[in-house]
Amino acid sequence: MRSSSRLLILVFIGGAIVVWRRMRPGTGKDSPITHVSRAQRTTAMARLAARRTTDRTWTKARQRLASDETRRRLQADLERRDAEDVVSALGNMKGAMMKLGQMASYLDEGMPGPMREALAGLRSDAPPMPGDLALSEIERSLGAPLHELFREIDSEPMASASIGQVHRAITADGRKVAVKVQYPGIAGAIAADLDNSEALAMVLSMVFPGLDPNELVGELRERVTEELDYVNEASNVRAFVDYYRGHPHIWIPDVIEELSTGDVLTTELVEGARFEEIYERPQEERDRIGEILYRFVFRSLNRQYVFNGDPHPGNYLLAADGRLAFIDFGLVKHFEENEVQEFARLIRAMLDRDAVEFRRTAEEVKVLRPGAPFSDDEIFDWFAAYYELILENKLLTVTPEYSARLLFKTFDARTNEILKHANVPPTFALIQRINLGLFSLMGKLEATANWRAISEELWVWTDAGPSTPMGEDEAAWVASGVSGAGR
Repeated sequence: MRSSSRLLILVFIGGAIVVWRRMRPGTGKDSPITHVSRAQRTTAMARLAARRTTDRTWTKARQRLASDETRRRLQADLERRDAEDVVSALGNMKGAMMKLGQMASYLDEGMPGPMREALAGLRSDAPPMPGDLALSEIERSLGAPLHELFREIDSEPMASASIGQVHRAITADGRKVAVKVQYPGIAGAIAADLDNSEALAMVLSMVFPGLDPNELVGELRERVTEELDYVNEASNVRAFVDYYRGHPHIWIPDVIEELSTGDVLTTELVEGARFEEIYERPQEERDRIGEILYRFVFRSLNRQYVFNGDPHPGNYLLAADGRLAFIDFGLVKHFEENEVQEFARLIRAMLDRDAVEFRRTAEEVKVLRPGAPFSDDEIFDWFAAYYELILENKLLTVTPEYSARLLFKTFDARTNEILKHANVPPTFALIQRINLGLFSLMGKLEATANWRAISEELWVWTDAGPSTPMGEDEAAWVASGVSGAGR
């Protein structure tokens, strides 16, 4: 097919039919996305929910009269159909619905196996837009012919996700880069998804039946639109690049300013392997990657006062030189120093085993509603699970069972009375999400370390010396003064 001809490609975005129009690069003609009505979008999601509800009801009825073996088979078949329906709906979407599916995909230890396996593909393998449309969008946004900007640029994407896709390229001056281009019309698709909170909640409740989805939907509404602004993301990247410049184990690929706009972001190219490959490597290497993840998350919070809010594996790459590269900064939370001190007050009360002080602090910082009908010790013991890794100064392994237990503890209010009185104020919402995502990944790694000793290196109020060889490398890096950490 000649490049001048057009091919209409139908995909679903949040229940709406969307048309990709294949065009000649540089023409910019024709709006690339059209939408059907919000009512039609809602109807599509309602039909999915009704089908799943009917299937579950019928399966439960059959199980009541079946043998144990048959009940297990019926349950397994039900979980497989649930996964197929939900992922089929999400996998062809480009918008907030698919972003929600990706958010759920890294909190997968608590969900049935078929759903976990099916959602895994959403992390970094969203359906791409046609290559010539992508190149046309890059050219339009950068305002110059591609041959003037790049020596080479691949028409096929190297990765695609919920709001954009990435193309490998070589700049005119010979630098290897990754060019992320936003899907045309995605802002409108996401706005329509975010306006339809009921459908968002519906999909999430199908992934986690015991979860009250309202809080996560609220966070999604507030935060996901930030990812649409690549100027904002470039600013976030620069802040992390400046802080982590020269780090021996962490790599933040830098922004190529002259090749970046509001909907195109060009950065240094990371050559290496997908994060998932680490699970097949020796335990010593998995422990090393687990320590890097832990240090990155909690150094960023405690010393830089920022949190990268999208911790699924598609945003981490195993660089060829052994470093761990972090490549997506569209969703970053910036904290004030006093907000980080609130986290520290809770940690210190927990480490002091002071149940009275912990409860008082938890109520003051609004993670516990005042007057909950439980003793101080009951409150303390319930929250202690979130601090288990740092309560003792000893080697501990993060297990899949631990991360799954935290997930159920956080989401399943049906069997947990204290959870009904817990609260996640806006300051803590992203922290909770990061913690659950981090511990889910570390549980898969089965990473072992003295997490308390590492934490004491990172907490400002302890500021302890190095506890591991990596800690010694990090201390030397800070002392060198080459980065924002040493200033």
